This record gives sequence, C-alpha cells and structure tokens, in this order.
Amino acid sequence: MEMLYSGRFVNLVRDGRWEYCERVNKTAAAMIFARTRDRKILLVEEYRPPIRQQSICFPAGLIGDAGEERAEDAARRELLEETGYEAGQIRFLYAGPSSPGITSEFISFFLATDLVRRGPGGGVQGERIIVHEVPQEEIGSWLEAQRAAGKAVDPRIYAGLYALQQENQ
Repeated sequence: MEMLYSGRFVNLVRDGRWEYCERVNKTAAAMIFARTRDRKILLVEEYRPPIRQQSICFPAGLIGDAGEERAEDAARRELLEETGYEAGQIRFLYAGPSSPGITSEFISFFLATDLVRRGPGGGVQGERIIVHEVPQEEIGSWLEAQRAAGKAVDPRIYAGLYALQQENQ
C-alpha cells in the first residue's frame, strides 16, 4: 500500500491499481433513522463541498467525534446535536461499508423512537444544518420536490424509510 496524500481527516492511498480514502483516526459513522411520535420523519440538510450542493439525509456523524464512545452513544449524540431531539429508545439495526469502492468507512444504522425535543438542533461549531420534520405520508412527494429544487437526496433515506415502515408492522 502506498500513501499518496495524508490529510487531517482522510488519507489517499493506492493498493495495486486501487486508489481510495482512509479515514484518519475515526473509521466508523452512525446514521439514525428517526420518526417523531406524531409520525414526522427527521431529515437534515447541509451543504456538502465534495458534491457542491445541499444534501438531504438522515442525521449522521462520526463515532468517536466526542472522544471514546460506543456506536449507540454516538448515535444518540448526533441525533441531539443535529436535530435537537433525544431518543427515548434507540436500537441498532445493521452495519456495513458506506461506500466500499472509495472509502474504508463503516456505518452503523440505528432506529430512534420515543423522541423528545430538547433543543433547536442545527449541529455544532460551524455546522449549518437545517432540520426538516416531514409528515411520513408526504415523504415521497417532499423528497421529489427537494430533488427537483436541485438538492442531493441521499439514497440511504429509502433504507431508513423501509426500516421505519417495518417498525410499524
């Protein structure tokens, strides 16, 4: 393996013909599929420089961003920081590579329920996160409107919607 570039957050490496990014220090992330008691899906919007556009996704963040922590604790922290909601119940669903062709990062997915509003959300230091509370019955048309407005819609939203739908059954 050859180091092509070493940065503060990622390294670019070559392994044979393959070039990819490795996270520096933190190698895992958590994404939280969250729905309020009144059946509103919690999504966040933030400008993402790599794609040069606003991106809509479920709340997510690095595990270990706040020091040593378990994945579940990171999920709870990220949900609160980004949306202002605290989860009464949080359940691990599954984990896997976030984009195995380009990065070494793994992501754990959690289902958050029994949410209680504790603050405004919006992220921490320098983050400019917009919180969206979308009624579950309107989520399809809302996402399409966001896409039509030029925003990137993270396809993992659809995995989250499936998980939330299964929770209803």
